[in-house]
Amino acid sequence: GIIPQICEACERLKFKAPSEIQAKSIPIALQGRDIIGLAQTGSGKTAAFSIPILQELWNSPQPFFACIMSPTRELAIQIAEQIEALGSTMGVRCATIVGGMDMMTQAIALSKKPHVIVCTPGRLVDHLENTKGFNLKHLKYLILDEADRLLDFDFGDEIDKVLKVIPRDRHTYLFSATMTNKVEKLQRASLVNPVKIEVATKYSTVDTLLQYYLFFPFKYKECYLAYLLNELAGQTTIVFTTTCLVSQKLTLMLRNLGFQAVCLHGQLSQAKRIGALNKFKSGSRSILIATDVASRGLDIPSVDVVINYDVPQSSKDYIHRVGRTARAGRSGKSVTFVTQYDVEWFQRIEAAIEKKMDEFPLGKDKENVLLFQERVSEACRIANMVSKKKKKRKKK
Repeated sequence: GIIPQICEACERLKFKAPSEIQAKSIPIALQGRDIIGLAQTGSGKTAAFSIPILQELWNSPQPFFACIMSPTRELAIQIAEQIEALGSTMGVRCATIVGGMDMMTQAIALSKKPHVIVCTPGRLVDHLENTKGFNLKHLKYLILDEADRLLDFDFGDEIDKVLKVIPRDRHTYLFSATMTNKVEKLQRASLVNPVKIEVATKYSTVDTLLQYYLFFPFKYKECYLAYLLNELAGQTTIVFTTTCLVSQKLTLMLRNLGFQAVCLHGQLSQAKRIGALNKFKSGSRSILIATDVASRGLDIPSVDVVINYDVPQSSKDYIHRVGRTARAGRSGKSVTFVTQYDVEWFQRIEAAIEKKMDEFPLGKDKENVLLFQERVSEACRIANMVSKKKKKRKKK
């Protein structure tokens, strides 16, 4: 029952068959029901909620028809890109309203009365409170994407403010990778008699993902990273760290060693974040060093390897990180670094995903790893000097 305009766009985007979440949720959405969709990352959620919205927009066009909330700026930008691509034959107007961008430019975009707003909650509330003439009194669709992460980022108050100023008579879709108590509470506040669609077990990784670990002393961590990336040369790789500082230093270290690396973390300006992501997506850089802000929903189609440089602090974060590879039926591999300080966290993750990981097969090469130590130490020393200089400049 999908209109030809959307079918044509799907063909252009080379969508051959609907994913499981799309096949289960689109027919229910077209019946006008509210939806809770539980699906692991990389399952095609964006099209699952975009297609019903665009179909209804075609039937009864109006400005401010739908509002899609996302936890991060990068994800919001990507959702907007996909909606524009799916609605390319319909003339859909879409505005991206996120933090880190100029308020006035966004106010002008809103004054042009877009059909769809894709936003982060904080910036949407800023505009609702401060932008003259802007309101969502006639909104037809509200979508809460990555709802568990929206609440992890403490957007609960902003979401409540939005719920108070939009019509009760609307359609609401809530999508989440996990069902937490906070998400259940949000569901009760925002959805009416929803249909629950679940296509992922609580903590699951896809079958096409090969999951490994590497165990070594903490002091050789940078050395093992450089060695492994050298072994994986030519493969696109995301390296996850837990802090912005570590991601920045590793990027500098790897560049000093001649690797094509860029970093993505929360302390970068919006322009730098988009720039880094675009370099990685276009293939001009093959290594992305990222914090968890980048681990959810980013549509980077073909990542070959995920390296957990720092063991994630929860099994939920582990699932989200390794969900960057082995997407849409492709194969991929993940390698988690485990030092003497990480054993307990690592065992918790194995218990949660109900899987014993194999050690990454370095074989006889294990002795060669430490041959990198001298060069890596020098690269780290230079990276630390550069970091200190940057800090001094900022203080001035």
